[in-house]
Amino acid sequence: MEYSILFLPLIASIISGFFGKFIGDKGSEIITSLFVSISAILSFVVFYRVINDGYSNNLIIATWINSGSLNANWSINVDALSSVMLVVVTLVSSLVHIYSIGYMSHDPHKQRFMAYLSLFTFAMLTLVTSDNFIQLFFGWEGVGLCSYFLIGFWYKKESANAAAIKAFVVNRVGDFGFALGIFLIFYIFDTVNYDEVFQKIPLFLDNRLVFLGINFKSVDLICLLLFLGAMGKSAQFLLHTWLPDAMEGPTPVSALIHAATMVTAGVFLVVRCSPIYEYSELALSIITIVGILTAFFAATVALVQSDIKKIIAYSTCSQLGYMFFAAGIGAYNVAMFHLFTHAFFKALLFLGSGSVIHSFKDEQNINQMGGVWKKLPYTYSLMIIGTLALTGFPFLSGFYSKEAIIEFAFLRGNTLGMFAAYSGIFVALLTSIYSWRLIFKTFHGNYNNSKVSIESMHESPLVMLLPLLVLAIGSIFAGILFKGLFIGHEMSYDFWGSSIKFLEPLSIKHPPTWFLFLTPALVIISIPISFYLFIINKKVVEKLVRMNRPLYLFLKNKWYFDELYDYIFVNPSKRIGHFLWKKIDGSIIDRFGPDGISQLIKNFSIRAVKFQSGFIYQYAFVILIGFSILLTLLILN
Repeated sequence: MEYSILFLPLIASIISGFFGKFIGDKGSEIITSLFVSISAILSFVVFYRVINDGYSNNLIIATWINSGSLNANWSINVDALSSVMLVVVTLVSSLVHIYSIGYMSHDPHKQRFMAYLSLFTFAMLTLVTSDNFIQLFFGWEGVGLCSYFLIGFWYKKESANAAAIKAFVVNRVGDFGFALGIFLIFYIFDTVNYDEVFQKIPLFLDNRLVFLGINFKSVDLICLLLFLGAMGKSAQFLLHTWLPDAMEGPTPVSALIHAATMVTAGVFLVVRCSPIYEYSELALSIITIVGILTAFFAATVALVQSDIKKIIAYSTCSQLGYMFFAAGIGAYNVAMFHLFTHAFFKALLFLGSGSVIHSFKDEQNINQMGGVWKKLPYTYSLMIIGTLALTGFPFLSGFYSKEAIIEFAFLRGNTLGMFAAYSGIFVALLTSIYSWRLIFKTFHGNYNNSKVSIESMHESPLVMLLPLLVLAIGSIFAGILFKGLFIGHEMSYDFWGSSIKFLEPLSIKHPPTWFLFLTPALVIISIPISFYLFIINKKVVEKLVRMNRPLYLFLKNKWYFDELYDYIFVNPSKRIGHFLWKKIDGSIIDRFGPDGISQLIKNFSIRAVKFQSGFIYQYAFVILIGFSILLTLLILN
């Protein structure tokens, strides 16, 4: 069964990618969607067995590397943590596959697209089922490669190519740190297998290393390097710039990357390595701070964006910040709970936005929409559910997971925990405002699109709406159904078992009553406020923008990170590259190397040709000169 979960998406990708022209578009869509859906069903079976029977297993597929003390297998490691990720990855991926049948119906390269989706799923499954850091890195790089394929799928668009390259390059920065972390793990522990590393950690707590002139505890340095990789993959503050640009890919790609695969890999890595992170207070503090900064930064930027997909993209970035600061305060199970619920409502919002874009003939600017809630009633209703869940509206899935993060941060009791808790509350308010701004400007108010008549607006086909319905059900019930299992004080410890390590049990106290009601109250109050600001009296917002023009431009330009990075890294790199190309490569290497030699031979040939005149006395002269040179050489030797 586990073999089928892992390899069915790979088989589907091979069939669609290499034999797509033989089976046709429909065959490719059916095979990929069917195989990944079977994988999803089997994942639920595994998840059920883990819950009921405490099932765990480690199936060795093959011996991969066996050299000296380096032994790494290609395996399928099943425990509570990997079973959760299997469900998240395969369920969302199967729904995205089905949705893509309708969304990509007019694209001439559907077979290639479906092959990429399935390959992406396989790479992520390889990552989450690894039992060693080498296989983890293989899956890690696999999802990075597939994201490059999918973001740049429409390769004839210059912006899509640039976004794909940007995602690939930015992730290389994080992956370099991640690779160094793996090297350091092997250097210190002489193994890369999870179980062996985790068992040896307590024996090396006093081990220290000098890195970049700084004396680190080995455990701290390992954790920081691994987290650098997580920052790149999960688009955390400073390494976040690739995420909004990734919207250049087709909308189903955005849903898959943001809800279930690539961006969740970083959170998974930190939680999987909880037996290491529990011994590094420094790393956990840095993770908490970076998570808070990411959540706040992305929420502020989302307030003023006009591209419907980029608003949701920055929302993903912000919610990942929540997950990381939950892990940073030691609440790894709560981070996984939010990852689980977030997959449902974020995929719902992305696929819902795709339905809107599909109806508006590829328009993505929310200022060019409006007044279509009656024309798109199903999409509207489903996106309302996704928005309520995202904002943490009481009793929907996001409410339980986000409230748990804020509460555990508050119960941490220290300064950083309190700061994280109140930052989380403020970001929840911002999240509610920008989420309802998206809904109200997209579906309410006046119709503002001059290119598409409102009479021509229609709902998306059933093949696109059914996945939205499934995700809406998850967005409503996933929180209340799995709260006890994921974060319950007794049940969760039994469920997670050894897959998550806690040096100290999480607090079982309850925050003050007023604190429990604070976030839901702000979330509820923000709805009428948003409606007033963005529909009833837009002049208030316009006046605020005029009064705070520098702040508005600062947020509109995403804190000027792209411009800053262009100034510090990109433009100098281009100038250095141009200098090396023109002055070193062209003027020196080529001039005196291949170009110089070829020019010398050409010049010699041109002069030698002049002796081919047809006159015998010139030939005799050349022979005489040659004979003289040969004779001289023989005498000298």
